[in-house]
Formats: sequence, structure tokens, C-alpha cells
Amino acid sequence: MNKIVLAVLCGLTFSAAGWGQSAMPVLELNAGLHRIEAEVAASDQSRQIGLMNRTAMAPQRGMLFVFPQENTHCMWMRNTLIPLSVAFLDAEGTIINIENMQPQTENNHCAKVPARYALEMNLGWFAQRGIKPGAKLKGIDKAPRPQ
Repeated sequence: MNKIVLAVLCGLTFSAAGWGQSAMPVLELNAGLHRIEAEVAASDQSRQIGLMNRTAMAPQRGMLFVFPQENTHCMWMRNTLIPLSVAFLDAEGTIINIENMQPQTENNHCAKVPARYALEMNLGWFAQRGIKPGAKLKGIDKAPRPQ
């Protein structure tokens, strides 16, 4: 089956991921009334690159990291130029904890309990919308399987 057709059937679209990066699928998520356009990093390579070297990100955009297994995954900001907030999510899309991260740092920001996903948004995105641990994101069930 054609990849584009498969993407449309799965509710995914494709977007340029940034300078020198290949296109990543985009998944629509909802946090209450708030719509999120999340680029999906489901492969080892895309998870390693993440949002590195980007200079800006639209307010409704983010990146969903899909991990192969639940674990106390950690994120860092090496070569990441924009400040971010990361929400760690369980397999059902419930937010476990949210951490704020500063650009170009190597501090670890980790899930407090095993997480299946991490969603990076612009710094303060969750707090500005009153989204806290315990909130559930809708649409996570359409995330592709990790590779």
C-alpha cells in the first residue's frame, strides 16, 4: 500500500521536520479543548534528532516521542535551540509529569514512573493552558508503533 494513502487512512499527514531532516508524520492530539499538531518520532533516528537545530516552532506544534517500551525515559536539550516543556505520558495518554527544559543544556529530564510517550511543546505551553499531570490526551491511540 502506498505510504501516503496509509498515512491518510491512519489520520497522519507529513511535514518537513527541519533543515536537513526528512519528513515526519504529524498526528493530531487534543488536550481538552487544545489541538496539538505533533510530529511523530517513532524510530531510533528520529527520536535521537528530535527538535535539534530548530529556531522556532508554531504554538500548536510539538513532537511526540514514541518509545518501544515503557521506562523512566529521559530527555535532554543538546543542540536544541528553543526552550521546551516535555510531558511524559503513559500508554493511555495520561500525563505523568511535566518538565521544563532550557536550550543547549545536557541536564536529564525524566519520567517519574515508566512512560510510553513524551510530548515536547514550546516552553510553558502546558502551564499556560492549565494542563497538569493526570490530564489525558486524546488521539494517542493513533500513534504509530515504534520502530
